[in-house]
Amino acid sequence: HFNAPSHVRRVIMSAPLSKELREKYGVRSCPIRVDDEVTVATGRAKGNSGRVVKCYRKKFVIHIDKVQREKANGTTVNIGIHPSNVIITKLKLNDDRR
Repeated sequence: HFNAPSHVRRVIMSAPLSKELREKYGVRSCPIRVDDEVTVATGRAKGNSGRVVKCYRKKFVIHIDKVQREKANGTTVNIGIHPSNVIITKLKLNDDRR
């Protein structure tokens, strides 16, 4: 899947839905997108929640607004997290996603 084009990477970068959303929509997982609300389920940022600010399809990671670390020069950068390690708690619904 490392040679996959962007439209295929979108599907690979799916994240599981929370229990409430799973019952509401009858779907277990969904491709992640900017402005979804997520909670980190595994890894060093476990327990943090926030809004997705970037989906980096080339590196298969997402950036969440409150999951950051400080660099040596003092600037803060977002930590890249794989979508399988987060749980979607609120979907951004627009016309093509309803």
